[in-house]
Amino acid sequence: MIAARDLTSLIEPSLAQSASAAVTGKPRFTLDGSVELESHLEQTCRQVLAAIRNAVPERKLEAVLLGGGYGRGEGGVWKTRTGDRPYNDLELYVFLRGNNFLNSRRYHAVLNEVAEKLTPIAGVEVEFKVLSLGKLRRSPVSMFYYDLVMGHRWLLGEEDLLIGCEHHRQADRIPLSEATRLLLNRCTGLLLAGERLDRPSLSADTADFVSRNLAKAKLAFGDAVLAAFGQYHWSCRERHRRLEKLVNAEDIHWLPEVFRLHKAGVEFKLSPQPSQESKAALQALHAEIAGLALSIWLWLETRRLHHAFASALDYALSPLNKCPESGRLKNAALNLCAFGPSAVFDERILRHPRERLLHALALLLCRSGAWEESVLVRRIQKELRGANWHPARVDSRTKWGRPRARALSRSRSFAGTRRPCPVPLAVLNRPWGLAHALAAYTSLWRRFR
Repeated sequence: MIAARDLTSLIEPSLAQSASAAVTGKPRFTLDGSVELESHLEQTCRQVLAAIRNAVPERKLEAVLLGGGYGRGEGGVWKTRTGDRPYNDLELYVFLRGNNFLNSRRYHAVLNEVAEKLTPIAGVEVEFKVLSLGKLRRSPVSMFYYDLVMGHRWLLGEEDLLIGCEHHRQADRIPLSEATRLLLNRCTGLLLAGERLDRPSLSADTADFVSRNLAKAKLAFGDAVLAAFGQYHWSCRERHRRLEKLVNAEDIHWLPEVFRLHKAGVEFKLSPQPSQESKAALQALHAEIAGLALSIWLWLETRRLHHAFASALDYALSPLNKCPESGRLKNAALNLCAFGPSAVFDERILRHPRERLLHALALLLCRSGAWEESVLVRRIQKELRGANWHPARVDSRTKWGRPRARALSRSRSFAGTRRPCPVPLAVLNRPWGLAHALAAYTSLWRRFR
């Protein structure tokens, strides 16, 4: 955390510094990282590009972008006694010529192997995503594509490759459903953090996981509000400025608290530090943030769906379509892919599978006091399991509780196919408790977040 310096010292420099850096040919990865850290990240990017070129034929490789905080020049700087170190993941986007689906199937595994070898060298996790420029140009506006197009660093390629992506540069066109997805993902992080805080002991790694997810939630609350008002921005510093103006303009009783937490979230993003807080302090902070999350969630969903929700239970039990932006045929295909032929007999086949997650999340966020635990768990179980769903076999090595995206369920032979099971059979067939409900929720979330 930033103690001696005020946040203003980090957010006051003009955003034009990114542009001026580009003019000099030396854009920065961080705002205030040392020369040694910047050099390390530069060298890492060269090694990454060399490894990609070694793994992917030159005729297929069109461009490579570094996204995320380091791509936008706002990467985290971990201040240690031995010098500055990187903290955030390195998010690499590999643009390949040809069909994006076929390219993903062909090169996903090999790039994952490359990422695993590069991670120890980089000192942070290296992640690859396969894309095509054609898909980027055709895709509708989203928060993800807006951030990528507006804030990135070229490892291979030039800016004119993004001609045709102008629609992704318009933040006011980001749909409200993107703000909902942002909250879905960050509130899931809160649920995972809460589960770890419920364990008997708290290791240093677990405390760091908890504090990191709390910081992400703090930032996301303000970002979601800005997106709801059409004022989202790729820079966290500019978002903080805009949120301050919004606090003065809008009469929303919890908005000043959102602004306060957003400030702490920006601080952690730019200058993260491992947690030094006790388990009791983290539990109290988690309870505070989770309570605020539910208020923001209901406000956002009321605004997005044009329907007032009095409580999380009201939201979860409402028959209103929570994903109206998704077509019925696409929804049916997603359900069949996820749950197999038995999805045909489920009344929810024409609803997007993410709706199950939205309902379950609301129930998990409000689980204290509203219903008896057994009733609540049965409702969550109904949301998360498919009709007559019986996978043939589940790999005993499945690790459905891991927080990383790569730790998808390794289950095989689902409904006679080789598709991964969204929820392990062991979770479905035993009596459920809240821990089982969270595990099933997390497993399905990894597929439809």
